[in-house]
Order: sequence, then C-alpha cells, then structure tokens
Amino acid sequence: MEAKGWTQDEVATITGSSRQTIYSIMAGRSNISPEMAVALAAAFGNTPEEWLQWDGLYRLSMADKDVSEVERLARIYEAAPIRDMQKRGWIEPTIDPVELESQLKTFFASDLIDGDISFPIAPRRTVKLPKLTSAEKAWCFRAKQLSETLIVDSFSTKKLDKAEKRLRELAAFPKEARHIAKVLAGCGIRFLIVEPIPNVKIDGATFWLKDGPVIAMSIRYDRIDGFWFTLMHEFAHVIHGDASVDADLVDGVKGIAVRLEEDGAERLANERASTSMIPAAELQSFIRRVGPLYQRERIVQFAHKTKIHPGIIVGQLQYRKEIGYSALREFLVKVREIVTSTALTDGWNQIVTPGA
Repeated sequence: MEAKGWTQDEVATITGSSRQTIYSIMAGRSNISPEMAVALAAAFGNTPEEWLQWDGLYRLSMADKDVSEVERLARIYEAAPIRDMQKRGWIEPTIDPVELESQLKTFFASDLIDGDISFPIAPRRTVKLPKLTSAEKAWCFRAKQLSETLIVDSFSTKKLDKAEKRLRELAAFPKEARHIAKVLAGCGIRFLIVEPIPNVKIDGATFWLKDGPVIAMSIRYDRIDGFWFTLMHEFAHVIHGDASVDADLVDGVKGIAVRLEEDGAERLANERASTSMIPAAELQSFIRRVGPLYQRERIVQFAHKTKIHPGIIVGQLQYRKEIGYSALREFLVKVREIVTSTALTDGWNQIVTPGA
C-alpha cells in the first residue's frame, strides 16, 4: 500500500470489498479467503497463491498450542489398536495419554511401547515379529496374558503321542471337539481361543511359557477342515519343539490355504497336520480309485473307513484341487460354538476381564 500510495479505503474500493473487510485483514482478525486472494493479486500484481501462503504463515506464527500431548497420543495409537482393544475389554476406556501408556506397558509387559515390541515365545529366548501388524501383536500378547491363567498338568513330551491319537479320534465327530482343551491340558499344553480383532490374519500360534507350551487359535473361519488342520499344525509345532505365529493357514472360501513360502519348521508342521488326519497313502489310494467323480456316498464311505469327519476329507480334496471350492460344502460344518463352550475363550460375547 505504501509503494502504491493507497489507503485502506482505496484498497477496499479497488478490490470491491468493504472497508471493514480490509480493516479486519490488516488487523489480523480475518483470514484471506480464496476470493480475496484473487482480488488482491489482481490489484497488486502478484499471485493468489502467494497471498494464501502469506496468510497461512502468519496464522501459524500466531499459533501457540502445546502439542506434546498430541504427539504422545499419536505414538500410543501407532503402537497398538487402542479402540479395538478397548472395545474388547483388553484395556480400560480412557483418552488420557498417561493412563493409556501405563495400561499398554502392563499389557505388553514392557517399559517401551514406541519401538518394535517383541513377543517372548520360548523360555530364555525372545524374538521379534517384524511382519505382524500392531493388531496382530496385540492379539498375541492377549493370548499370552490369558494363557498364564490356565492350570494344566505338567508338560511331558512322552504324553504327546497318546494325545495326538486322542485328538485324531475326536476329529471324527464335530461335538467331540468339546474335549480338546481337556486332552491338551492332560499333557501340559495350554489351549485357548481369542477372537481376532480387525487386521488380524493369524489362525494359530504356538509359544512357550516357562513351564510348557501354549496353543492359541482365532477360528477366523468357522469350518471343520480349517479348524482341525490349524490345531494339528500347532500341535506339530509342540511335538517338534517349535514356536510359531501362523497367519493365513486358512482361507474363508478355499479352506486350507497354506502359504507357498514355508521354512522347514512350517513345512514339517503342515505335513504332519495333514497326515495325522488322513494318512497320505490312504488319501492317494482314494483319489486314484474314486476321482475325478467324488460322489457324496463315496466320501462318507471313506470317512467311515478312516474314522474321520467327511468335511476334513472334502477340505483335503479342495486343497489338492481334486474338487472345486463350491463342491460338497454341506460337509464343512461349523465347530466354533462347540470348541468355545469348553475352552478358555476371549470373544464372541464371552467376556474375560482385562486383569484375567
């Protein structure tokens, strides 16, 4: 204005604005709107973008807000799925950053929540889980937290063969799944179910406390073939002395959907899980004799012969692409309600207190 020799009234006249608008802008009481930026640029010979940028910089220079709490909350929400954990009762509802941080330190059993939280999965051995989301880490820690409340017999590897045979017997009838927790407890294995929260793709996990192993399952997809494959896969990890967090073992449509890239421990667990349900030689013989026309009656006959549920046979055939994923789905019965009726369960309206 000094360079042009204009007064505020003249600027108001030139830009077609009221005197009050120009006064308010110069006093810092009003922002420069996009329309005013265009008018001022036309009057003074520069660009609208410059006026908007100057106005924004001025507003920022006048801002006087303590953002330390914002930064702290951002770190907390990045470390864990706070809302989902609160909905499930894993932590208490609060937005106070000090209280939230204290709760997370207790939940994760760590004084640090900013970095890559590590998950202890074997005695005297701690490993990081670099590929897991914050939600999946929370699921693992919840499973560990609850598993420590379970009371089981002393763990003994000598009991595992008998337990494996007993589990195989239970797989013949869906209702018999209610005995799984008791069978595993008898050989010293803690067994529990934790419903997944959003962004959790874990089907099962095997980890070790000081006095024995834990098998945790999510039952993301409620179908008998996927459930038993995952259970026996985790049981195989116990037999082999492994610790593992297994994601995407089961697909909602395809059933068994084992990862293509597997390390040695996972491959052995997959093989044992499959053959423990149906011996490989018997399944191959059945495929040669019956395929590619797998009639319901033949599936049932083979199930009676091998003393296994026909849904498990159908799942194996689907995985081997002997039949389509839409075929014989009436055999793929649900087992979640049966299993959760006797196993320690967090989810599906079964409430476990945060301190449990």
